[in-house]
Amino acid sequence: MGSNGMTTSLGQAAQQAVPGETRRVVELTVNGVHRSAEVDVRRTLADFLRHDLALTGTHVGCEHGVCGACTVLLDGLPVRSCLLFAATVSGHAITTIEGLGELQPDGTTKVSPVQRAFRDCHALQCGFCTPGMLTTITAGLAENPHPTPQQAVDMISGNLCRCTGYQNIVEAVLRAAELMENPDAPLPDEGFTADEHAKGDV
Repeated sequence: MGSNGMTTSLGQAAQQAVPGETRRVVELTVNGVHRSAEVDVRRTLADFLRHDLALTGTHVGCEHGVCGACTVLLDGLPVRSCLLFAATVSGHAITTIEGLGELQPDGTTKVSPVQRAFRDCHALQCGFCTPGMLTTITAGLAENPHPTPQQAVDMISGNLCRCTGYQNIVEAVLRAAELMENPDAPLPDEGFTADEHAKGDV
């Protein structure tokens, strides 16, 4: 699941801004809610989400599009929000980690299968990379709902984690795929990839 093509096209769109223009009204749908704000034309989507909309679940790490911590979904596709100008995504739909769960009639939020899998598999430690991991995996499973262990590894290959060693995150990808098919699937006694790891396939 790469974001380079989307990043390039939106970056080109940013270069088409009116000469001398410094501010622009951005209107978009964020986590299913219409949002509007006037922002500096060079304000990144990451900063727009965090500072203008107070959605601080999106983390900013390297600010060069390398670490993946700032990944959000743009019309369902994972993109690096630190590389996009907010003005270029006006009219689009953005999903952040705050929007992955399902709002219930009583006002509570039911966690998504990917979020539940992270809990089940203990797939986070410091949590800094987690928002980007969750959005990336959500998009990856939408494209490939039945990944192999190696495909799970490939799915998160663009996101960096300094803590976990990735093994539990890979197991969480496979667990999330299982939960998407069967929400009542029991938690296995051992890791999904134990056998493959022993064979050197992961």
